[in-house]
Amino acid sequence: MQNLLRGAICALALTVAVPAASAASLKITAPAAPGGGWDQTARAMQMVLQTEKLATGVQVENVPGAGGTIGLAQFALRSKGDPNALIVGGFVMVGAIITNKAPVTLDQVTPIARLTGEYEAIVVNADSPVKSIADIVTMLKANPGSVSWGGGSAGGTDHITAGLIAKAAGVDPTKVNYIAYSGGGESMAAILGGKTTVGVAGYGEFDSQVKAGKLRVLAISAPERVAGIDAPTLKESGLDVVIQNWRMVAAPAGLKPDKKAELVKTIAAMAKSQAWQDQLKAKGWTDTFLEGDAFEAQLKSDIAKTEAILKEIGLAK
Repeated sequence: MQNLLRGAICALALTVAVPAASAASLKITAPAAPGGGWDQTARAMQMVLQTEKLATGVQVENVPGAGGTIGLAQFALRSKGDPNALIVGGFVMVGAIITNKAPVTLDQVTPIARLTGEYEAIVVNADSPVKSIADIVTMLKANPGSVSWGGGSAGGTDHITAGLIAKAAGVDPTKVNYIAYSGGGESMAAILGGKTTVGVAGYGEFDSQVKAGKLRVLAISAPERVAGIDAPTLKESGLDVVIQNWRMVAAPAGLKPDKKAELVKTIAAMAKSQAWQDQLKAKGWTDTFLEGDAFEAQLKSDIAKTEAILKEIGLAK
C-alpha cells in the first residue's frame, strides 16, 4: 500500500500545478469511487453551490483508492495554492492514514469546514436468516471469522465500528473478518449478493435499498433511536457502542489568508442554505457544521482520538 502511494506521489510530483483564474469555478475531488458517502457529499455540494449561485461552475472528480489517500496525495501535489480546488474527506480518511501509515496526511491540506455527521447502520440482505444483533453476537462468540463484514476502506469508520462491536461483545476485535471495498457501489453489491454476512456504513448509503425492501437494518450506532430509521440502537441491543462518522471539506495547502477566508465564507453560505438543509434531511445526515480555525482544532483532537481507538481494537500499533 505504501509503495503504491509513494509511486503515485513521485509521478504526480512531475506535474506543475497551475491555479485556476477565477474562484467562481470550483473543482471538488471525491477520493472514492461513485456511490459512497464522499461521492454523495461532493455531488450534493456541487448541486447546492450551483443552485445557490455560490459558484458559476462546479466539477466533481472521483479518485478512489486506499481509504482516500490516493486522492489526497494527488490533490495535495497538484493543487497546492489553488483557491478553486476542494477535497471531501472525513473520519474514514483519518483512520486510513493511520492504519496504512500513509506518506501523505491531512497536514498537507487546509481544513475549511466539517459538514455532516452520520451514524453507522448494520444491515443484512432481506433474505438473511440473521434477524438481530443478538444473532451476530452469538455467531461472533462461536467463531469470529464466520461473520463477514462488508464496508469501506480498512481502518475507516465502518471497520472501526465492526471492531468496537466485537470488543463490546467480548470477542477479540483483531479476529474480525472485515472485507474492505473501495466504494459504496461495490460494498452494496456484495451485501445484496449475499457475499458478506452483514454490511456496515453510514445509513444514507443503505436508505434506498432499505426502503425498497432489499435490506434490513439490525441496529444503528446512535446514542438513541433516530427518527425515520426503524431499528434499535446498538446500546439497546446490549452493546455499549456509539460512533458517528463525519465528513469535511478541505482546500490545498499554501493558500493566501484572504483566499482561505473566501472559501470558508462560500462553504458557510452553502451550509446555511435551505437547499443544503434539504439535502441533509433527504440523506439522513446530521448538520455538524464547524468552520475555519475551530474546525482545524477539532480535527487535531479527532485524529488523536482515532489513533487511540485504532490501537485499542488492534488496527494500529
